[in-house]
Amino acid sequence: MKHKIPKSHPRYESLITREMLVEAFEKGVVVPQGLIAHGRGECFDYLIGERTIPPADEAAKAAAAALLLAEHPIISVNGNTAALAARDVVRLAEVVGAGIEVNLFYRSREREEAIARVLRESGAAEVLGVGEDASATIPELHSERRRVSPRGILVADVVLVPLEDGDRVEALERMGKRTIVIDLNPLSRSARMGSITVVDNVIRAIPNIARHAEALKGLPKEELERIVEEYDNNRVLGDVLRYICGRLRELSRIDLKRMEEYEV
Repeated sequence: MKHKIPKSHPRYESLITREMLVEAFEKGVVVPQGLIAHGRGECFDYLIGERTIPPADEAAKAAAAALLLAEHPIISVNGNTAALAARDVVRLAEVVGAGIEVNLFYRSREREEAIARVLRESGAAEVLGVGEDASATIPELHSERRRVSPRGILVADVVLVPLEDGDRVEALERMGKRTIVIDLNPLSRSARMGSITVVDNVIRAIPNIARHAEALKGLPKEELERIVEEYDNNRVLGDVLRYICGRLRELSRIDLKRMEEYEV
């Protein structure tokens, strides 16, 4: 990295993440809009305490079960995901037997190739959705995200869509696919339209899903189905909001106590 961040810095992990995105931007993997999106997500990460909270862990477990049950699971990758979690994407794909596909809102052949290169350097044997391979289209979707691989997202039954925009989640759901969303904003359209939403930072969520998948892999199919069937996305999103409200109330009480200490 160009800038050396001291490990003693209280915001070390956050600053390293920002540096990773900036470097990926300079390499053509991330677009300027992706930097803005990260800043928005970081704000919500503050609200949950920059850690995996219980509702997110519950969603990650259900996501792992859904991927293990899938006949043709696909992990969709955009620039930010490639920049921050390429190795974790490859690991998860190996654990659940998923394909990996590049899918972009701001699409160019150069950017597709740059993201595919990052994934291959991280161990991916095959990357779909690049160039002519993105020859199929998602019905009723008009952005560049409509272009998908006929061997990947088009025929997938379960699609993991980290850092997603809501219109494609909605379109994929209309096609009868189960979508797993990773989104730090529990109020976004993506979060509310997805089948399973993990409200967590992608750098924690993908390794967490992989960990759950490794633990669940030996279970009978009926047990995996029970985990998915008992999962309620609306309830979990509500739990996330209640967690945030409770944490803000607690933080406000702490601040009030500190203010009282300074009163004369």
